[in-house]
Amino acid sequence: MISGVMFTIMLTGCGSWPYGGKATRDKAFISYRPPREGGGLRLAVKDLIDLKGEVTTAGSEYLAKNAAPATRDAACMAIARERNVQIVGKTNLTEFAASVTGQNAYYGTPVNRWDGKHRFIPGGSSSGSAVAVANGSADVAFGTDSGGSIRVPAAFCGIYGLKTTFGLVSTQGVLPMSPKYLDTVGPMAADVPHLVEGMDLLERGFRAKYQNAVAEKPSARQIRIGRLYIPGTAAAIDKAIDEALAATGFKVVKLDENFRRAWAQADADGETVATSEIWNSDKQYLGKPGVARTTATVITVGSLSEAVGFDAALQRKRPWQRTLAATFRKVDFIATPTLTVLPPRRLLFGSSAIDEKLVFNAQNTVGINFSGNPAIAIPIAMPAEKDFIPRTSLQLVGPNRSEAQLVNAARLVAAKN
Repeated sequence: MISGVMFTIMLTGCGSWPYGGKATRDKAFISYRPPREGGGLRLAVKDLIDLKGEVTTAGSEYLAKNAAPATRDAACMAIARERNVQIVGKTNLTEFAASVTGQNAYYGTPVNRWDGKHRFIPGGSSSGSAVAVANGSADVAFGTDSGGSIRVPAAFCGIYGLKTTFGLVSTQGVLPMSPKYLDTVGPMAADVPHLVEGMDLLERGFRAKYQNAVAEKPSARQIRIGRLYIPGTAAAIDKAIDEALAATGFKVVKLDENFRRAWAQADADGETVATSEIWNSDKQYLGKPGVARTTATVITVGSLSEAVGFDAALQRKRPWQRTLAATFRKVDFIATPTLTVLPPRRLLFGSSAIDEKLVFNAQNTVGINFSGNPAIAIPIAMPAEKDFIPRTSLQLVGPNRSEAQLVNAARLVAAKN
């Protein structure tokens, strides 16, 4: 959707750039267009995804000032365009999607007030997409997920995020991080019905698949969950996850130590591949004017991963996929917390590579990008503390192309929690 008039705007601390529309005070959007009254679904699009006539900035000052407007839409926008969905803007993100805190030095960091009061970091890289949904500026947002970049900000902002099966949704026209191994596009929403609408804009016929999944398993008692406990998870989070699974009525079985070790190895291998791929995709931006120091550090670290462990990690991918396939012959889904900690209110070191590593280590997501399986982040309320209710996030992982079944499971969790 093109605004019709391209003009230059100036925001304090953000510089100026030629762009349609305008940014928003909460920094969720890089470019925002107020929706038409009665115009239907409001869709926000992560600014890693091409929209014809607009610069895809990837959250970078360098690209904002030097890149040409996209000559065509990304392939994942085709259904939304056919249905004339109103696109309310391009959302903010961490620069080049290279980090996980949600910080952006140029456009500003999206403001996450999931408790309605305090400022929390939004998580990344799809930070603007998550905040736009959480604050009601969009009904659905498209994000990308290469190591947790949909599920992590969904968890930080208390919304739903669906990481799709690798290869299910085309990434043509999406600025790449790891197109050969990790990159996916998926929807984010504040509730299950809107998540269904978002996924129906990315996969033709998804709504019918979801309705069939509901009809086939209308009750949680028909679904078997393999519960995986991750060392280092806050006790209150594990308790909230267990209580949510029990309240929903799933049949829950504890996964054994052998699977936990396999998960840990896949998580480490996924991190190696992800950081190596950041180097391969973004090393050309090192030394360019405007590229943030933290971004440059994250990119540079990737060169070490590629040199030391990349090939060995890839050799373990097929065994990990076989381990998951064997597990899914025994259970329908695997359950973990999306994050081992609650969202911090601020970074310990003021947005540095150390902060990025600390948040990266708190996510339980990257091993699933490594395998290619789909996974969903589901908000879970925790016991009230003073004037607000903390929220954590349940991650459910499913077999390949089980998105409809995962969203049905999310529906069942939402109904009981």
